[in-house]
Amino acid sequence: MPRFHWRQLPAPARVAVEARAGPVERATPVQAGSVADMTAILHTAGGEVFCKAVRETHRLAWLHRREADINAHLPMFVPRLRWHVEAAGWILLGFDRAPGRHLDVAPGSSDLPWLAGTLTEMAATRAPQPPVRIQPATARWANYLASDVVDGDTLVHTDMNTANFLVDGESIAVVDWAMPCHGAPWLDSALMVVRLIRAGHTPAQAEQWAEQLPAWQVALPDAVTAFAGACVERGKEWAERSPAPHLRELADAADRWARHRGTGSTR
Repeated sequence: MPRFHWRQLPAPARVAVEARAGPVERATPVQAGSVADMTAILHTAGGEVFCKAVRETHRLAWLHRREADINAHLPMFVPRLRWHVEAAGWILLGFDRAPGRHLDVAPGSSDLPWLAGTLTEMAATRAPQPPVRIQPATARWANYLASDVVDGDTLVHTDMNTANFLVDGESIAVVDWAMPCHGAPWLDSALMVVRLIRAGHTPAQAEQWAEQLPAWQVALPDAVTAFAGACVERGKEWAERSPAPHLRELADAADRWARHRGTGSTR
């Protein structure tokens, strides 16, 4: 969780931001993001801005620069980057504030139809071309799958955490594009299936929901089955490295899904 408040940032960093955003009247901390050292809503005369900041010495600071580079290539339901400031040893990004609450994917949730539309639009988004560089899914999953299973040129978000989907009425803003890759168009849908199972859907119910998605309809069944098995192995590795309960829950959900498709844990 973020460890710094806006007023704890070095004065030169705050001055550099205010040169772009205008004087900051107040800052409301936001408990979001596992990488950022500071996240807050900055209230300025020109409106509200969501600011995420990280020290340049952070081992994952490069994720912030990548998110800044890719923002202009993202779908219109993604908050736009207003400014990217680097000063006093800090990287600071300012985005349009996306109002709303976190997505609810529990069985029967009224959010599920709107989520289907959002994932459909995401699956139709092509990955940007060089000089913007993002990791191919074939490299991301190289230790778990044959490369042809996840290969593709779709821009894939990869982090289906429900906190990254902000629901405001009938619209959904998708945030935190720090870990994208390019790959098969059904990958985000498959990762969301795991989230649905964790939220209480049976594997059959989760897949039935996914069947309305065009990208899912054209996915090769063998590829999806192989990917489900890969989610189990990758999920177990993450759960073993971290005590965070949600990682174990996601690994267990992936295992239930893989077993439903005729594969699953072998350990």
